Amino acid sequence: MSLFALAAAAVAGIAMAVQGALNSVMGKTTGLLEATVVVHVLGAATATGLLFLVRLGPGELGRIGQVPWWALLGGPVGVVIIYGVVASIPRVGVALATTAIIVGQVAMAMLIDQFGLFGLKEVPFTWWKVVGLALLAAGARLMLN
Repeated sequence: MSLFALAAAAVAGIAMAVQGALNSVMGKTTGLLEATVVVHVLGAATATGLLFLVRLGPGELGRIGQVPWWALLGGPVGVVIIYGVVASIPRVGVALATTAIIVGQVAMAMLIDQFGLFGLKEVPFTWWKVVGLALLAAGARLMLN
């Protein structure tokens, strides 16, 4: 197991909680969809700067035409994610919203793994994973109190 990959995932999780809180503050002022647009415009500008000015990418953007059409749905799915985060955090708080996000994320991830969806490697269910998901859901339930 890659320690770097797990650390990167943990940092992403931290960033998601911070981003959700920041986006929710913006959404209270501008509106939910407006905040979603601003987040994506600023994110695109940041990624563009990193790609072209800092040259962090491998230089393969020209191969976008080789990507399966359905892989491009990540952009619209990102809108659903940001909108859902901006809509939920002001109502239930960062911790509870993030917990619900994680439970949904892990459940869907287990289905993607089980069936090798999107051409990814199949990683079958185990009873331990089912128990882990159940404990995660039980922990989420405890967060509601």
